[in-house]
Amino acid sequence: MPSSAMSSKGQITVPLEIREALGLQKGDRVSFRMRQDGVVELIPESLDLLSLRGMLKPRRKGVTLADMEQAIADGAQGR
Repeated sequence: MPSSAMSSKGQITVPLEIREALGLQKGDRVSFRMRQDGVVELIPESLDLLSLRGMLKPRRKGVTLADMEQAIADGAQGR
């Protein structure tokens, strides 16, 4: 079983075997959860940016070329 020592600042190094199993890389965040049976779980919080694709919907539709030409024409008449 992999193990690690805690530094004087409360930091630990996650053993390579565990990092590889969880797919952790430098800069990734993890959270800890204490279960009622006393077991502490280490949970990776890293997200792939591509997994966020499509979560937000555009607020409005894009402007068409015809809309732009009409706005230009309307603006030119107002001068």
